[in-house]
Amino acid sequence: MTHSLPAIAGAALAALSLAVPAAEACPDWRLQPVFGHIQLGAGFTPDPYVRNITAGGSRNLASCGLNAAGFVADRPDFDLYYNAGGYQLTIAVTSYADAILLVSAPDGSWFYSDDYRGHDPAITFQNPQSGLYDIWIGSYDGSRRNPGQLIITEYNY
Repeated sequence: MTHSLPAIAGAALAALSLAVPAAEACPDWRLQPVFGHIQLGAGFTPDPYVRNITAGGSRNLASCGLNAAGFVADRPDFDLYYNAGGYQLTIAVTSYADAILLVSAPDGSWFYSDDYRGHDPAITFQNPQSGLYDIWIGSYDGSRRNPGQLIITEYNY
């Protein structure tokens, strides 16, 4: 069976147009982070790196197509530029709110955590990539302005 190039292109365009609404509903990694950025390399000190943040947002991840629940801001909360080198990397959050954590890794893949320790999320990369990690700290219930801390460590968490 043969397919014409216009038919294949049309089918691809139709599939792409179905994916666009979900992508538009996702937070945007291209935007400037709310709470700044840092560049860390393997073996960084002091470890852990801790940054005060505020968890929450109005972007509902359920409409994004990432198989994730909770609410984050459109802009990343924090950007981590990481130079890997033989250590695991953990990104974690502590907050009194039921926080969630969403990370876009350097290769564009998405990682999500809800409850790692109680209501606090954490994501460990056993073999982290070098590059930009966009980090969103949200809340499970849609609450906003929840004080907390972003924790970045190479130690076991």
